[in-house]
Amino acid sequence: MPGTLLVVDDNDTFRTLISQELRGDGYRVIDVDDGPTALEVVEREPVDVLLTDIVMPRMDGLELLDRALALRPGIRTIVMTGQGTVNTVIEAFKKRACDFLSKPFKIEELRNAVESALLHTALCDIEVVSATPRWIEIRVPCDLHAVGPIHNFMSELEGDLPASTREAIGACFREMLANAIEHGGKCDISKRVTIRYVRLKRAVLYSIKDPGEGFDVEQAAHSAMANPQDQPLQHVKVRQEMGLRPGGYGILLASQMIDELVYNEKCNELIFVKYLDDVPLPPT
Repeated sequence: MPGTLLVVDDNDTFRTLISQELRGDGYRVIDVDDGPTALEVVEREPVDVLLTDIVMPRMDGLELLDRALALRPGIRTIVMTGQGTVNTVIEAFKKRACDFLSKPFKIEELRNAVESALLHTALCDIEVVSATPRWIEIRVPCDLHAVGPIHNFMSELEGDLPASTREAIGACFREMLANAIEHGGKCDISKRVTIRYVRLKRAVLYSIKDPGEGFDVEQAAHSAMANPQDQPLQHVKVRQEMGLRPGGYGILLASQMIDELVYNEKCNELIFVKYLDDVPLPPT
């Protein structure tokens, strides 16, 4: 899959390493060490994806995103940083970044991010409704390829939480969002799922609302919750027959890893809660 990538990072070793890996994948890669030089490249070259660090001399990565988008509105962007903050994540959201990679990351994560940015335009079409450290609200196109990048963004908001808590929240969030996109939105990228993240003093709350007609949780044959006791994998066969992705454990998983899970009457919106113990609130 051809494409021109621009890698911007003031760490020469890191920049050279990932550039070499991406060139090995067949991409045309230009690498520079600061924002002003990157903008010169964007002005003269048809760059498809801009991959940038945040903390750099002369110009930070967020300013670079702004100015690059002004020069080339269709450019795709990926943020890479080892010094991310909640505000950095929020600003990357606002500037329509396709993905957020926290250093150190695996090269396979980078490959997946680049491939998704090139192939899936919906990743650059995330609408930010509210963006404060304690209340994030976004509207996401119904594209399953958006689940990974959105999960990456949201995980950065929870960086102060214990690893086990982040893993429980993340596993539930990924599955529930995928369900909303697949079953509620029918993977129709013209439709959107609304996601709300609220950070309370003693809890993290997520709301996920899809555009679908809803369903009966207990009668959803594609879900592990509907399996007969003597047929614990019955839903796997049902999903194969329906042409659905592997899964179906979302509700069951949430009931075991999350403290509270409630649906509205239509079952096209859910709220799940994870309680916290003595974790300070992020700055407002």
